[in-house]
Parts: sequence; structure tokens; C-alpha cells
Amino acid sequence: MTTPTTTARILRGALARATGTAPDTLPEDGHLEHDLGIDSLALHELVVHLEQQLNVTVPDEEVGRLATVADLRGLLARLGHPIGTDPRVTLQQITPKQRGYLIVNSHPEGCAETVERAWRSIPARTPGGRAPVVLLLGSSAGYGLSILLAGLRRHGIRGVGVAYEGAPTERRTATAGWYRTAATARLAAENGSDFVFLNADAFSGEAKKKVLDLVAERFGPVDHLVYSLAAPRRTDPATGEVHHSVIKPIGEAYEAASLVFPDGGAAAVGTVRLDPASEEERRATVEVMGGGDWRLWVEALAGRGLLGDGFTTVALSYVGSDITAPVYRRGTIGAAKEHLEATARTLADGVLADGAGRAFTVVAGAAVTQASTAIPSIALYTSLLRGVLGADGWRTTDDQAVELWARLTGERPLGLDAQGRIRLDGWELDEKVQEQVRARWADPAVALAADPTGAAWFHRRFRELYGWDVPGVDYAVGVETAVAWPAP
Repeated sequence: MTTPTTTARILRGALARATGTAPDTLPEDGHLEHDLGIDSLALHELVVHLEQQLNVTVPDEEVGRLATVADLRGLLARLGHPIGTDPRVTLQQITPKQRGYLIVNSHPEGCAETVERAWRSIPARTPGGRAPVVLLLGSSAGYGLSILLAGLRRHGIRGVGVAYEGAPTERRTATAGWYRTAATARLAAENGSDFVFLNADAFSGEAKKKVLDLVAERFGPVDHLVYSLAAPRRTDPATGEVHHSVIKPIGEAYEAASLVFPDGGAAAVGTVRLDPASEEERRATVEVMGGGDWRLWVEALAGRGLLGDGFTTVALSYVGSDITAPVYRRGTIGAAKEHLEATARTLADGVLADGAGRAFTVVAGAAVTQASTAIPSIALYTSLLRGVLGADGWRTTDDQAVELWARLTGERPLGLDAQGRIRLDGWELDEKVQEQVRARWADPAVALAADPTGAAWFHRRFRELYGWDVPGVDYAVGVETAVAWPAP
């Protein structure tokens, strides 16, 4: 099924073809023949166009009843393609505004299509028995979104997803996560899942209270808490101190190759240099990206009596290659991940002791996410890794999310390492794979020239994060940017 916005665009395009006028000049309603000049032949061609665009069949008797634009909207709704209760659609033609590894606007239909494509890639399964209650923090992007989609698609989960996204304004589009959340909510509803989305700062005490009030009133005890937050700063709810994370090495400066995409040019290899972090910067990064907030959420659930029988909580982590270790695992982010992993043990020995629940970190594999693209050298490493593995060897975030749910639900063993972490990154860290990546890293410019497929793939996936360059989306036509956040 198309989104209501896409259906509206397709209908406007069909009417524009039939009348020979620009879509934005069409009236919102009116008689097809008397007001728009669409005779019976033009109406037939319009219906055929809609059938092709929406992959539907319009019964002949329905065509005979069409007299107004409102009739057309009603027909599309009966065929499973509603436009919405408000037929007025304000269309804008937008183009990407990119600054290095940041795109400051997003495309609603492109973002929706990435969610729908992920949904289609996840094998469906009819859940049996009680649907698990899930609280997912960081539900609008990256691994959090993939875990949510896999949970909905395969296990019929219900519960609450929390994300912190920017709303659309007259001058700006919403953030990509806003549009992805709207698309996810629609898929959840179509799947029969009772899942609610809140737009809130999950670090705040106010958000915790609001979320847990909703959980208590609507869902009851939580079976799974998934912690997948990534943010540049965090305000300590107890002290009010604002902590800012940094991406820096610890102990000594870092200088290495990086991937750059000059305006209008092909990918190239550049150099990045970072000075070492101060102790204050290291500490602040741990405060933002470590396990402190995760612990507060688990304690808050326990304090409200909302830990279900067999409660399990997981937080997303990453180890990565020795190639990126100086800036990642041995840098400020690595210090935060070590704190996150230590927090799992603290929870297991504390609030979750004596059978109250389980806590694990999940070491996922490399991925193109909005968070990972901000880390120097990661883009180049990921591109070279993709070049080595190819499409067949790569494991998407959706693939890994399906695997994670299989382990959490007992379909497969947890697969813990010596530190008690769930490992999903074996495909990335296979020694034969890493040997090939190291060989390419030794002279990345030569490697990139010999095989540019990995870099081209990375750039395309990076732009798709914001809804751009998504196959099947027509960027030449206007799109509705004022998409509403899903109602609870």
C-alpha cells in the first residue's frame, strides 16, 4: 500500500494528465466533467493510469459512479489507498541540502520507502500466543528502527517507541526519523500491532514518567527493553549539567585515511587528524553514550513494578576492526561502550538480580547509519569492507535484527562471548575478511580506484538515510512535507 501522501500525489498527477494543467493549480474538489473538463474518454484514461500506478483494478461499475474528485478519493480509499480525512495536500518540490556527511533536509516519500523496503526484506511470520510488550528507546533510525520493524513483522510486538525528532515547519522539512516513524506507525497498524510512538528526549525525567505512565495504563509489564539511543549531548536529570560527547582518540593524536565526496565528484581518499581527548571530554562522552541512562530506565521500570516475567534488556554496542580501533574502540566512544558493557553487569548483579531479569549488550556489525557516518575513517573502512564482502556477504541491520530477535525469544542460543555480550558481528570480524580489508587499507586510494563499488554503495546508502536517491521515488514532483506524528 502507498502512503496517503503518495496516493495524493498520484491522484493529482493523474488529474493533471487528464486536464493538461499543472498539479498545483488543480482545485481540491469539483465535478470531473463540468469543472475540470474530463469527459468519459479522459476519465477512462485517468482510471487506467491510476490502476497502473497503484497496482489495483477498478470495477467497471465503480467507474460509472465517478462524478467528482471526492468520488475518486473515496474509490481509492475503498481500494486500500486512502488519502486521509483532509484532502488538501500542500506540495513542495525539494532537493537535498548536503554539507559533508550531513544532509540538513529529508524527503518524506523517500524516507517512507526505505522503511517499506526494510519491511519487505524481513521474512513475515504469524506470531503465536501472547504478543511481547517492548519498550524501544531510539526507535526512528539505525539498529533501533530495524529491531522495531523485525519485532513487528515477525513477532507482532506491542508497546512504545521513543525518539527525539524535529517536526516539519513552513521553511524546513521534518527530520528523516520523523518521516520514518510515520511510515513505521502505518505498517504497525496494518500489521494489527498496538504500538505507540512518543517524540521526547529519552534522557529526561519527564519523558521517563510519561512513557512509564503510558506503559502502565495501556500495556502492563515490559518483556523487552531495547536501548539504542545515539545523541551528541545529554542533560543529567539529577544535576542539570549538560554533557557533550566528542569523537576523539585517547592518549595520542589520530591521523588516518578517510573517505570524502567532493561536490559533483566521485569518492576520493583524504586524510583526517584528531587531537587526543582531554579527561573531561572522555568523561562527558561516557556520560552521554555510556550506560548511565540505560540503568536509570531499568531502575524506573523496576520501581514502577513494570518488569515482566523473564524481562530482558539489551543495549546496542560495537567493537569493530583493529583498523578503526584507535579512533573508535580505544577512543572516547570506546570508553563509553566499555561503560555500557559494564552497566549490563551492574544491572545483572543489582536491580535484576535473583531472577528479576537479564541485561546484555549486543555487539552489532558495521552499518551505514546517521551515527556511524560522523566517525572519522568509518566511512572508508565500511566502504572497503563492503567491497570485500559484496552484497551476498553483507549483513544488513535488518538481517541482524531478525537474528537478535531469534536469540532473545529462545529460537536460537544467545551466542554470548567471554564478556557476556551477544555477538552479531562474526561476519564482519572473520579473520579472512579482515585480512582482505587490511590489504586494501594499506593503500586505500589504489584500492578505491581498482574497486569503487564499495564507496559508491556507501554514498548511496548514506543519502538514503535522509530519503534521497531511493529507487522508485520521483523527486521531480512536489511532495507533502507536513506529515503528522502518529497519534497515540
